[in-house]
Amino acid sequence: MKFFIDTANLAQIKEAHDLGILDGVTTNPSLMAKEGIKGEEAVMQHYLTICELVDGDVSAEVLSTTVDEIIEEGKKLAAIHPNIVVKVPMIKDGVKALKWFSDNGIKTNCTLVFSAGQAILAAKAGANYVSPFIGRVDDSNWDGVELIKQIAQIYKIQGYKTEILSASIRNPLHIVKCAEAGSDVITSPLEPILGLLKHPLTDIGLAKFLDDAKKMRHELATAK
Repeated sequence: MKFFIDTANLAQIKEAHDLGILDGVTTNPSLMAKEGIKGEEAVMQHYLTICELVDGDVSAEVLSTTVDEIIEEGKKLAAIHPNIVVKVPMIKDGVKALKWFSDNGIKTNCTLVFSAGQAILAAKAGANYVSPFIGRVDDSNWDGVELIKQIAQIYKIQGYKTEILSASIRNPLHIVKCAEAGSDVITSPLEPILGLLKHPLTDIGLAKFLDDAKKMRHELATAK
């Protein structure tokens, strides 16, 4: 399973990259605005900077909602760097645009997916990635991880090549459960990824190792 980081923050992207587990980045206009990046030129430059930091796919989201505008905006985004994946919303015109992008060799990520039916449409249209928002599904009193399992089963049966990119990750357990459910990719803020490192028994074990090492060094020094 690939790990993407969901942010526009360059320091967090670098930290995830330095950890040695980063495969790509997803971002969107809200995350750009959070970093104070406004205006088309600044946004385009920021996408380029991210692409130069990460050797992997970088999802860049369109703002348009009609097929012709989505295509034109997507072409501009794809021209920034070969690693750009155009993120397209799961709407009727979005599905039409997904097909056009697929036919013209532009990689896509279908976002705002909340059902298996939507995931089937995205795969049929040729999306490279489909992004079910599992945290938001949980918020609506359904099970986001079960949705991942359902999509994974359908894709396997039907032979769809679209990768499942689990989004709206809220905690480390979400990441583990997505791996169990058959997700190809997760995209997460940095905190849940770093949360995978933590376990109280690791802390206890490390403290004991360090204490034993300290005692051993003391005994060796005394023996001299």
